[in-house]
Amino acid sequence: MSAQDLSLELRRALSAIARVPRLLVASDYDGTIAPIVSDPTKAYPHRESVSALRALAGLTGTTAAVISGRALRDLAALSRLPVEVQLIGSHGSEFDVGFVHAIDNDAKQLLSEVTTTLTQIAQDNPGASVEIKPASVALHVRNASPEIGRRALVQVRQGPASWVGVQTTEGKEVIELAVVETDKGAALDIVRHQQGASAALFIGDDVTDEKAFKRLSGPDVGIKVGDGESLAEYRVASTEEVSKALAFLLEERRTWLAGASAPRIERLTMLASPRSKALVTPDGTITWLCHPEPDSAAVFAHLLGGPGAGHFTIQPERASLPLSQRYVDGTMTVETRWSSLQVVDYLPHDVVPERTDLTRVITGDAKAVITFAPRPEFGQVPVRLVHATGGLKVEGTNDPMVLRSPGVEWEIIDDGNHHTARAVVDPRQGPIVLEMRCGTSDLSPAMRPETDRRREAERYWGDWVGTLELPPLKPDLMKRSALTLRGLVHAPSGSILAAATTSLPEDIGGVRNWDYRYCWLRDASLTASALVSLGSVGEAEDLLAWVHRVLETLPGPERLHPLYTLYGETLPPEAVIDQLPGYAGSRPVRVGNAANMQVQLDVFGPIVDLISQLAHARERKGINDPAKALPDMDWELVHAMVSAVQRRWREPDHGIWEIRGNPRHHVYSKVMGWLTVDRALTLARQFGRPADPEWETLRDTIADEVKSEGWNDEVQSYTAAYEGTDLDAATLHIGLSGLIDPSDPRFAATVVATEAELRSGSTVYRYHHDDGLPGGEGGFHLCAAWLVEAYLLIGKREDAEALFAQLVDVAGPTGLLSEEYDPVAERSLGNHPQAYSHLGLLRCAQLLSQPVAALT
Repeated sequence: MSAQDLSLELRRALSAIARVPRLLVASDYDGTIAPIVSDPTKAYPHRESVSALRALAGLTGTTAAVISGRALRDLAALSRLPVEVQLIGSHGSEFDVGFVHAIDNDAKQLLSEVTTTLTQIAQDNPGASVEIKPASVALHVRNASPEIGRRALVQVRQGPASWVGVQTTEGKEVIELAVVETDKGAALDIVRHQQGASAALFIGDDVTDEKAFKRLSGPDVGIKVGDGESLAEYRVASTEEVSKALAFLLEERRTWLAGASAPRIERLTMLASPRSKALVTPDGTITWLCHPEPDSAAVFAHLLGGPGAGHFTIQPERASLPLSQRYVDGTMTVETRWSSLQVVDYLPHDVVPERTDLTRVITGDAKAVITFAPRPEFGQVPVRLVHATGGLKVEGTNDPMVLRSPGVEWEIIDDGNHHTARAVVDPRQGPIVLEMRCGTSDLSPAMRPETDRRREAERYWGDWVGTLELPPLKPDLMKRSALTLRGLVHAPSGSILAAATTSLPEDIGGVRNWDYRYCWLRDASLTASALVSLGSVGEAEDLLAWVHRVLETLPGPERLHPLYTLYGETLPPEAVIDQLPGYAGSRPVRVGNAANMQVQLDVFGPIVDLISQLAHARERKGINDPAKALPDMDWELVHAMVSAVQRRWREPDHGIWEIRGNPRHHVYSKVMGWLTVDRALTLARQFGRPADPEWETLRDTIADEVKSEGWNDEVQSYTAAYEGTDLDAATLHIGLSGLIDPSDPRFAATVVATEAELRSGSTVYRYHHDDGLPGGEGGFHLCAAWLVEAYLLIGKREDAEALFAQLVDVAGPTGLLSEEYDPVAERSLGNHPQAYSHLGLLRCAQLLSQPVAALT
């Protein structure tokens, strides 16, 4: 018998309960995990049930327990269940080996009298036997004839069962008299409370188990073994089927917890329109898509929860691996190709602001299987799919949603909570065009042919990238990096995402999972600066306009938060979505980011540096009027940023890495304060703007303090923070920014110390000190880029070239970089694609493409 022999309804229930954050799996013993036998001392459990319970107990967030009527000592000796499985005896009154309920002398005397009476009844009725427990006595009549058994039970009921202080529990051919209160349901609730279980599964066969079934509610599941009336919602026929149910539950929960099918992060490819973003796996699954904005809830969260969290999959009917996946050159259109099948994916641009559209086109000479499983709100809203003219309508969401799919015949599958649509199509008769439309119920044909809409989307990217001044080193990868950065731009607002995803882990299976779908002032400014350096200024101008709008909501510029929503609003509180197991079992899945409430005093520097780069870029484009190269609004923003530094630079902060601990005087933050004032003074001088006389003194004061307090003789390096010995790759900016001359021996010493302490092969770690969070993390691609630049500044070009080559090698097959890299497992980590990583790659290529003299 296989798990497929269990009823469909039971399998669905087990699949659902397998996906709760904290699960309690509890079972009776006799007649449940062990068969009923004539000799109770030989009721050994099924090996398969023991294995499944042991394995369940070993899973994260999972508790396994056996609640039996047997005395606990006998249960432990007979079952031989591992210590991971909690044993509870005497119908819930014994929770440890030894008796937890201290019974008083009166109860002991009563127990003695009951024992004497039941022993006499057993002697008078051949085949009856007595089982003595710490606080109860049971009379078994399983081996007596039916007539004698009934007579013995009547004698007990009319005799000691009616005495004051005796608790009676009857089961199959057994009656138990206890001198303390016993209740399997109460025991189940005690364990549930102790473990903080989100849901409980209980399996039992006897009338004594009904007290446990009665306590089940909500997501709980009760399974009755055998016939007879029961409060349990589901049934199995035998103890062998219990083994199969436990094995099925184990596999479902293990898969959910471990994210066994998670695609490697570096192999994920981003689709983008000016507003929307999506990710597609190497085998043609849309694994991530949010609506209505990239920082909204996901419609497809397969990336963080597997198929049950929503996906849109196209595969050959005859299963095979794809031959390739690539971008159409110079665009954000992705082609996935099998031997006789091709899928083209892109996000159309000609849609109204409230819409998120996705187009998938299937061509080839083989049949394809389409699976459409939208799960809005991270799968927390039940979804129904309804046939309609031209496609499918998605019901159950606040926002309308449809899939236009003319000619496709859909089979709708109901799993009890959601609908999934499946179809087999044959593209040999012509392309199969699938148009998912979020934010509308309109299934009518688009105003223009699909080929025209695709051409418009591709022209948007292609025309733009054709205007750039890309470095000659690794030109294809540089073009992809530039397109990725622009793909992270949120055109309607002018903001820029740090990354397209949330909760991709910095440590597989760990808790360092953060939401990066927002606009960090620092990340966005650095991204816009990178695009300015390539010759594109529009993104920088839009971002600065966005910053102005944010400042209008604040009492002063020094009150800027580190990050905002894409439309410049304060983030809601950080929340956890317990229903999702996370990428490869990495939990929790987070929405929001508590870093927005931190103090990060480095944010002002990148903004002023961006304004400086933008002003000089306008000059290079032939704008010779200083007032136009550096407009009043930009100069006002410079003033505001310097003002913020003046007021707050002496404060400790949480730093660039947003460490969730006590604030420190981070060297990088002080350097960025210095850079704010330094760039302001340079702008004033070069563009004829009036500078406050106090600025120069402020700049020099900050520089003097950083040089004095940031250096540590013991480690021969500038350190992460004042009075510390720990190193931080961000401290390299003391030379990268120009605060100290790169020829200063202390900068060279800092580079050497950073290499020795933080570099590991192809990557560089941010820091190695305890940051208050469990687990580890990978090296940061951006930190590796900083070290490349530092190598160049101290004349180590060969080292710079070698590290750059290693950085290039870890890019995914479609040219994308995530946030981090694990040099041991040789896999990417963190949110993807990451703006930091691509702007760092571009910066390295630009520097390495320059003559050596230009770097000094």
